[in-house]
Amino acid sequence: MRWRRYGEHAALLDCASLDEMSAARATLTEAALDGVAEIVPGARTLLVVATPGSGALEAARSLLASADLAHPPAGPPREVVLDVHYSGEDLSLVAEDAGLSVDEVVTLHTNATYTVAFTGFAPGFGYLAGLPAKLQQPRLASPRTRVPAGAVAIADEYTGVYPRESPGGWRLIGHTEATLFDPSAAQPALFAPGLRVRFRSV
Repeated sequence: MRWRRYGEHAALLDCASLDEMSAARATLTEAALDGVAEIVPGARTLLVVATPGSGALEAARSLLASADLAHPPAGPPREVVLDVHYSGEDLSLVAEDAGLSVDEVVTLHTNATYTVAFTGFAPGFGYLAGLPAKLQQPRLASPRTRVPAGAVAIADEYTGVYPRESPGGWRLIGHTEATLFDPSAAQPALFAPGLRVRFRSV
């Protein structure tokens, strides 16, 4: 891991892998250090924002230097289950490229438990880690100009759900009616880093 200053009151932690980033995020979240105002995870980075004059950045750096990141805290057992209609436009393509039947793709996707590694791209969009290796496939060569809200998709090592209509290049395998982002709700985004997610075929 490498720390870099990020403005006056923040530091960016460069991590070797998604797993290392997730372990560092879980460790800092569990510790709840005084003065840490915000923790923002990325695929291989972790931004730590401190309250001015708090000394929280030094405390965070010291904590992670001595932490056992191979065994990070599990955190609270938060999990959501999303009902999915597996009828996405790319489902047959995913099955063909994986050398599987459509039913086998659905079984693999629903048998896995995913973790929200980080969020981004659009409000409410979560990058869910834990996609089985047999389903890991590249993005489409040509992104769609319109992907409907609720589309369940895969790309590279992640699966995700489009929270609203938008362009997108992920492979669409299904659709859910769940609300991923509601700006009027007390907690607008359903997905937050560390949340566990499972999909159920309906």
